[in-house]
Amino acid sequence: MASDATPAAAPQAHGTSIYGPFSQQLSQVMDLIVERIETFDAEQRSTTGEGAYEHFNHRIKSEASMREKCERKGLPPTPHSALVDIHDAIGCRIVCRFVDDMYALADHLRSQPGFSVIEEKDYVRHPKPNGYRSYHMILDITTPFIDAAGRTPGHYPAEIQLRTIAMDSWAALEHQVRYKKDIGHANAVIVTQELKRCADELASCDLTMQTIRNLMNEDR
Repeated sequence: MASDATPAAAPQAHGTSIYGPFSQQLSQVMDLIVERIETFDAEQRSTTGEGAYEHFNHRIKSEASMREKCERKGLPPTPHSALVDIHDAIGCRIVCRFVDDMYALADHLRSQPGFSVIEEKDYVRHPKPNGYRSYHMILDITTPFIDAAGRTPGHYPAEIQLRTIAMDSWAALEHQVRYKKDIGHANAVIVTQELKRCADELASCDLTMQTIRNLMNEDR
């Protein structure tokens, strides 16, 4: 275990990556997660003829975004803050066709060797008050190389978001509306109510589509 005086815990100079010497490892961890997800998709296509998801995006959080998040949380802009205290340096968003596909992917990730769950939030069964629905996972990925806390094997966190197409469409529109600055209070209340109503209607549509799929699969 490295001491607090190690370079990994030292503040980064201006112009130096907030991920310090761990940038390459971070990319390798993301590649591993992507490989596990894409392999599962290929296996599903081979056995069922249907992919595990509709589309899949992944990224390493930008320098500016990570520095802003550290500042917002009152943390120093160090690799330890970015890769130990904060858990979304690696982010994956997987958009599925059906609700069951989301849970199948979550089960798959949970069962992977070297993957363990730090936190899970099921906003599908328990939506947020505004209607937001999604399945969130924070994974801990065990690696053969050192991490920002000085541990070997190292541990790197990753945030996974799983949504249906309907959930993802609603979230994109809600995000756009929420950042409108020129809406009055009365209209803002109406917009909030209508967004919630739309979210509930889309959730009902997701359940209906899942039921239709289940009925069709019974006849196979």
